[in-house]
Amino acid sequence: MEQIFSYGTLQSKEIQMQVFNKLLTGTPDQLPGYKLKDLKIEEEFGMADYFVATPSENPSDEVNGILFTISDEDLTKADQFESNAYKRIQITLKSGTTAWIYIES
Repeated sequence: MEQIFSYGTLQSKEIQMQVFNKLLTGTPDQLPGYKLKDLKIEEEFGMADYFVATPSENPSDEVNGILFTISDEDLTKADQFESNAYKRIQITLKSGTTAWIYIES
């Protein structure tokens, strides 16, 4: 099993059904030392507005999100869902849990 931290679209029940064909259950957590910034991604129907976690110079900044436990297979599905504007790295959350997160590539 893998831990994945979502601060965006993977928290949506509709997106979870689309990507994983099931609903995920998770627990709130925070990513310390990061902030969100706007990111434009080209999609099938034009440009779409998203946001991405990026390291912050202010150590008191943190990004709120949900920590999900998923299978290796679901992690592969998440990789396929996220656009190439993101890359997956491992981070340590405020709870002390090590998890995967998608940041700007």
